[in-house]
Amino acid sequence: MRKAYDGLIAVLTVYSAVLCLVMLGVVLVGIFYRYVVGEAISWYDEFAGYILVWLTMYGSVVALAKGKHISFETLVEKLSRGKQRAVDAFGVLCVMSFSIVMLVSGWHLLREMADETAVSIPVVPMAWIYSVMPISGALMVLVGFVQLVRLARGHESSEGARPKAMEEAQ
Repeated sequence: MRKAYDGLIAVLTVYSAVLCLVMLGVVLVGIFYRYVVGEAISWYDEFAGYILVWLTMYGSVVALAKGKHISFETLVEKLSRGKQRAVDAFGVLCVMSFSIVMLVSGWHLLREMADETAVSIPVVPMAWIYSVMPISGALMVLVGFVQLVRLARGHESSEGARPKAMEEAQ
């Protein structure tokens, strides 16, 4: 099970990197056409914005899984190990709650926008673009569940960011 989870996070990491490169490519093509060819492409700005949203959402899943989100580590490190785990669990539950809201709201938005298309790219359905919300919400819930299981089993902190030397010192 752990290998499948790590594999999923690795795939999402690569996917996020590819999205970053695609966004860079789209913007460079737009710049090339505007300043070298002398004709502006109508779709590149909108498309780059959509890619940025996808990159942000899938990158957030990767950051959550790797413990790279903003946290108050300085305060938490002063607590006993048991209290650190309780604070970590509370943080995971808060993130999971938000993720569930994002999943449900994203699903409703997806259904509402099913018949709409992108403004400058009419062949692209908005449902495809908004699908990132429920998918990333579900992935964040999965990451949170894995983190809660690891905390319950007494493994490293859910965030994975706390140095082992500090955990061993306490």
